[in-house]
Amino acid sequence: MRSSSAAFFCMVFPIPSISLRLLVIRGDKDERAILCSEDNTYDLKIADTSNLLLFVPGCLTPDQLTHDNQASPQLVHAQIWGFSNSYWELKKQRPKLKKLKKLLSERLYEGPVIGGEEEEVVTEGKYTMGDLLNRIQASKEEIEAQLQTIHACEIDGYWRILDFEYEMKLLGHVTQLVDSESWSFSRVPLSVSLEELGRLEPREMIEHCLNCYGRRYKDNGEVFYALSEDKVCRATAQMLLQNAVKFNLAEFQEVWQQSVPEGMGTRLDQLKSLALVDRRSKPETISLLRVEDLPEDTLERFTHLFTMREKWTEDDITPYIKDLCGEKQTTGALLTKYARSSTQNGVKVFNSRRPVAT
Repeated sequence: MRSSSAAFFCMVFPIPSISLRLLVIRGDKDERAILCSEDNTYDLKIADTSNLLLFVPGCLTPDQLTHDNQASPQLVHAQIWGFSNSYWELKKQRPKLKKLKKLLSERLYEGPVIGGEEEEVVTEGKYTMGDLLNRIQASKEEIEAQLQTIHACEIDGYWRILDFEYEMKLLGHVTQLVDSESWSFSRVPLSVSLEELGRLEPREMIEHCLNCYGRRYKDNGEVFYALSEDKVCRATAQMLLQNAVKFNLAEFQEVWQQSVPEGMGTRLDQLKSLALVDRRSKPETISLLRVEDLPEDTLERFTHLFTMREKWTEDDITPYIKDLCGEKQTTGALLTKYARSSTQNGVKVFNSRRPVAT
């Protein structure tokens, strides 16, 4: 009697190395679902396979089977629970963090309310970390990093963004104290700062401001901050530009230098991804253009940029597309895919590959 046999294939699909401690699928009803680990974000895509995939509980590969020193192979009976001809393919992607600032901007923190009752009672427009993890398509580690980038802080269990005017008020208190005490910007003592400025603002807010605009370090057990010249100058420029559509470049640079603390120097390269200089206009102008206000989708971002300006130099456009680069991807590769290069007056410029309505 001839015996029939069936061949089974064990298929291993390559997937990114991810933490298995916690895997969560996130997305609102109007969003495409993504998979998040503790520290990364992955796009979920169904992929078909020509080989039938069988689901077998307790399945063992040949090298895991024990033969009890028997030379002849053993027949193992297994129950098949199900089958599939497709699987989820994971592809690492950029986290979708634009929504984070939008949510936190619903209720900006403008400083302590007299009596403190209103801030404690009203919870609408406030979000805990748990709320953010439920709403933002990003891993916890990526969300925490972005919270630091946008200068958010935790107040009474809720993550808040400071109103920009209030943030600049705090920074002004710090720089005025440095000036009055004749301290070096690289050596601002935390304890004295809290003691002196704690009479004007909550001590937690003073320390938060120092964390945003300085680098914390210890010397002989005492905590100091080294204020960042670039961060302070950048914030001052934003304060000057946010209320003007366009600013005469030469006039702006003069006012800007006069507005920063004495001893700090302003440079246009401090404003990358914050402000855009128009060298073609007469006189030259500068205007506020924050990368965080641009579309998150790559194609929409390029369309928006080329709607604003038909031709871009590489130096001008790079700060506004750098955050779009994925793993091992360069801004040059993005420009090759979404833009067309040409030479204008000896300068290489880029314009859209597709028609753009202006």
